Amino acid sequence: MIRGGRVRLNGVIRRDPETPVLEELDRIAVNGKNVEAQRRVYLMLNKPRGIVTTAADEQGRETVYALLKENSIPWLAPVGRLDKASEGLLLLTNDSEWGARLAAPETHVEKTYHVQIGKVVGDEFLRELHRGVRSNDGAVLQAKRARYLRGGEKNSWLEIVLDEGKNRQIRRMMEAAGVEVLRLVRVAIGPLQLGCLVKGRYRRLTADEKRRLDCAMRAKSS
Repeated sequence: MIRGGRVRLNGVIRRDPETPVLEELDRIAVNGKNVEAQRRVYLMLNKPRGIVTTAADEQGRETVYALLKENSIPWLAPVGRLDKASEGLLLLTNDSEWGARLAAPETHVEKTYHVQIGKVVGDEFLRELHRGVRSNDGAVLQAKRARYLRGGEKNSWLEIVLDEGKNRQIRRMMEAAGVEVLRLVRVAIGPLQLGCLVKGRYRRLTADEKRRLDCAMRAKSS
């Protein structure tokens, strides 16, 4: 585009792609239109079960992008993933560097899940999750914290906190323990709580929520 004369720098066509630019001062235009920095957008979505976290699905399944109704929203990428059968808090942003840093395992930002399993369990099961279980593929998976929430005659609700971000970690842990996962809901990422956000709805993060997530990343990486 530059060598083809389609780019102007301060009104003058420049054909050298290595021409230096002062980002805050210089004006760049492509095909006669000024290039402007895109506004950063940070959304939280309450993902329903049965929706896939992808831009397009080869099987024709509904994706999270079908839930974003506003025409003014730019292209956003999910921060990490929730599989089709999982639900709850999902972040989307066009700030790719921020999203990658938040999702990176080495950042160790905690993710909190409420998990319904088809078994009545006690303290020893929770201690086993904390110590670590060996999955069917040989990986050792462990919860940072696990506690009992409530239960019935044949099932239990647990709160499980992870800070590793391994693929399908909770489902693999439960599979290794011979326990069926009935529901899996992510309720928090670091200090950000899903709260009362209606299933299938989304909203923008407040400035304070974004700041607290940034602080959580800095604290974990220091």
